[in-house]
Amino acid sequence: MINNSFRKYLVRIILYKVLYLYNNMTEFICQNCSKKFIHKSSYTKHLNRKFPCVKNTSPVNINTIIKKKKSSPKSKSNTNLLRFMDLFCGIGGFHSAFDKLPISTQCVMACDIDKRCGILYKKNYNIDIEHDITKLDPNSLADTDIICGGFPCQPFSNAGKKKMMSDDRGLLFDEIIRLAMVKQPKFMFLENVKHIRKVGNGEVFQYILDTLDKNGYIVQTFTISPHEYGIPQQRERVYFVCVRKDIYNNKEIVLPEKTDYHNINLEEFLENPEEIDNKYFINGDILKSLEVWDEMIQHFDIDEKISPTIMINEAYNNHTPEDFENYAGWRKDYITKNKPLIEKYQPQFDSWYQKHQDILTRREIYGKLEWQVGPIKPNDSIFNYFIQLRQSGIRVKKPHYFPTLVAINQTPIYGKEKRYITPRECARLQSFPENFILDEDDNKSYKQFGNSVNVDNVYMVIYTTLKHYNMVE
Repeated sequence: MINNSFRKYLVRIILYKVLYLYNNMTEFICQNCSKKFIHKSSYTKHLNRKFPCVKNTSPVNINTIIKKKKSSPKSKSNTNLLRFMDLFCGIGGFHSAFDKLPISTQCVMACDIDKRCGILYKKNYNIDIEHDITKLDPNSLADTDIICGGFPCQPFSNAGKKKMMSDDRGLLFDEIIRLAMVKQPKFMFLENVKHIRKVGNGEVFQYILDTLDKNGYIVQTFTISPHEYGIPQQRERVYFVCVRKDIYNNKEIVLPEKTDYHNINLEEFLENPEEIDNKYFINGDILKSLEVWDEMIQHFDIDEKISPTIMINEAYNNHTPEDFENYAGWRKDYITKNKPLIEKYQPQFDSWYQKHQDILTRREIYGKLEWQVGPIKPNDSIFNYFIQLRQSGIRVKKPHYFPTLVAINQTPIYGKEKRYITPRECARLQSFPENFILDEDDNKSYKQFGNSVNVDNVYMVIYTTLKHYNMVE
């Protein structure tokens, strides 16, 4: 029989062996998405899967596939820990960007009013978020090196009617300042829609700059879009890079050069159409309305210019001159500009409208075509492009990159496959990792990604700033 002393000796030997193996464990890291694997079999399966992970287009250069766990950036000592506060966090676009940095990071607090986003944030980052920024006591919060946030854009966006500071949400910027004045972060990274530069004749933008200046921050702004850096989504956003004055080095930050969006490979961001659920393919009245407009497009001559918006029902509503004079100015302008095109193709329009009047008048948007793809081309078709059903009508966009994802129900249609893009494709267009857990409700998911920042754009801004201040390699 083994005596107790020898048994304890064996246990110690086994424990030492386990610790040795753990500390010297090999990690396998995907060069595309930076995902890490402990087991080689899992890593190999990841590389050979049917749907490849989306390439990481951010500036981090991973030169080796295999790294020792003890050399991983995330295992650095706490003296190198970079702490951040994630305000108006949504589903965590800023958090995902910080997770990609080659330095240890820690989210000390996240906050968003949307409880559904909070559930998803917990699933993906294992953090319970706060929900009301106005009730946060800065003195009870942990210290932080960085405050980040895409403060509510609805008061300043086109979709939000540009209500500006009269909307309570427009005042939430001041809540960021309230917290910053106590926590005194070294940096703040803030994001908003590009229109914030112009609304209120520039008064809102100037208020933000002046407030940051008065409270101790030098501000540099950048207007960038994912499609300018290899991601096929046009989403122009303003980034405010705020540096505390006592650490400002009197040198401007320079972002990497923009790339040619014509070289973007859309296929890298799309799912296999053969495996996409039928619910994403358009049908019924929506498909019918697009087919009807496509039929009319075939009648136009090559190089014909058919913009601005064709409001075809206005051409056949039999309004009197008196009716016309009482119309709003914008409405009269469209009718006047549509007239030459309709008269040029009058027989074709008459026959077509008589044939399809039912579908064209079923919903107001079905009777309006926003052709934003230039003159008619040989073999042109509405299905050659990206399409969005908007309040202003059926908007047709160029096929080089997707239109902006928005929080309202305007999910882009990929004309080539006659389907809506999927939530996973939305995640890719916003540069979230492939293992990001999505909301089970598609409508909620579309809204969440429409409200999110683009992870790679955020990462580029943060990484470039930190490197400029010698905080990352």
